Amino acid sequence: MWQDTSSSYASSSQNSYYAQPVVPEPQLQFYSPQGPSDPNSFYPGSRPSLDGNVGAQGTISQQGVAPGYGGNIQPAVGGWWTAFGTGGFEGEPPLLQELGINFQHIRAKSMTVLNPLRGVDARIMDDADMAGPIIFVFCFGICLLFSGKPNFGYIYGVGLFGSASMYTLLNLMSERGIDAYRVVSVLGYCLLPMVGVSAISVMMVLDGTFGYLLSILSILWCTYSASGIFVAVLQMSDQRLLVAYPVGLLYGCFALLSVFNNGSGVE
Repeated sequence: MWQDTSSSYASSSQNSYYAQPVVPEPQLQFYSPQGPSDPNSFYPGSRPSLDGNVGAQGTISQQGVAPGYGGNIQPAVGGWWTAFGTGGFEGEPPLLQELGINFQHIRAKSMTVLNPLRGVDARIMDDADMAGPIIFVFCFGICLLFSGKPNFGYIYGVGLFGSASMYTLLNLMSERGIDAYRVVSVLGYCLLPMVGVSAISVMMVLDGTFGYLLSILSILWCTYSASGIFVAVLQMSDQRLLVAYPVGLLYGCFALLSVFNNGSGVE
């Protein structure tokens, strides 16, 4: 009997010894619940719901959010050839306008060069494009190539040196000044009569009296047109002869390339 009493006492003392105090768990509350039915209860404030419906046209409508930018993507009108056109798509500028090519301006400047006796507008070089000069220089080189005188290197060298020289002289002589872009544009447009001489050299040999007279005429034509444009733009009418002299030397070099053969082409 004493054994049962001792065993019960040992078990009770062992339970009391191993018993741990119960510590209440802290209630960590990082938000203020607003009710079980509130979908935004996990956030301290209210925010608009991100739920929405996707319509048939591809627009997303959100609840509680102000409408933003919307629109529909329209398919391109036309076939595959639309990519090679110059009209452009609706709401976009044409391709030629983005490239800075305006055939009306090219035509107007070309007519000014071809008719040098007509008065030159002082604002003719406000749009100093390079499309016309590039076309004329390319045609000049192609015509010389067809006539057996492949002088592309000479054309590039003479044109670069002449443009740099005229840019320096004009800025030293005038008070207004002119940029190199407009100098190259004027010299390129006024090369048009020389392009005609190079085209004639394809059909006949200009190393004779007729070729010499034609070359002199084209030099005078180009010089008169270029000096008139420079004088009108820079407002230096009293110095036209001083402007015309270096310009005439430049176009004289182009005339020599058109008349004579440097020995690299076909005899």
